[in-house]
Amino acid sequence: MTVDGFRTIAGQVVWIGLGAVLGANARYFVSLWLAAKLGAEFPYGTLAVNVSGSLLLGFLVAVGSHYLALSPQLRLMMTVGFLGSFTTFSTFAVESMALWQNGRAWAALANILANNGISLVCALLGILLARQLLPCDLCD
Repeated sequence: MTVDGFRTIAGQVVWIGLGAVLGANARYFVSLWLAAKLGAEFPYGTLAVNVSGSLLLGFLVAVGSHYLALSPQLRLMMTVGFLGSFTTFSTFAVESMALWQNGRAWAALANILANNGISLVCALLGILLARQLLPCDLCD
């Protein structure tokens, strides 16, 4: 690897890391807020971040760099860094298993279906929203 190649990768790691710090903290505070508002009996925070993160990522991927004119660094920070740490599959899996192991099979199933189904629908909605708001040739 050349020195310039190393600098490029190091810069990308910094941008991703900055986004990850922000995304992880946002996830934490969303989870705390929803647990206080709705109770901690169901993992509402994980569901909320997975659904909203899927919507945002779908929108950003559809828009790409055409309309928003995001630099490659900012795009990495937002998608891989922020949204990568904001959404969480591992927490979702552990929370689903905890519900199951605590005898709440229906809640576990609801959590699995809601996270997967709603997140997939929201990713599609993000893409469709971008296509509605922006010229079609920019969102494919």
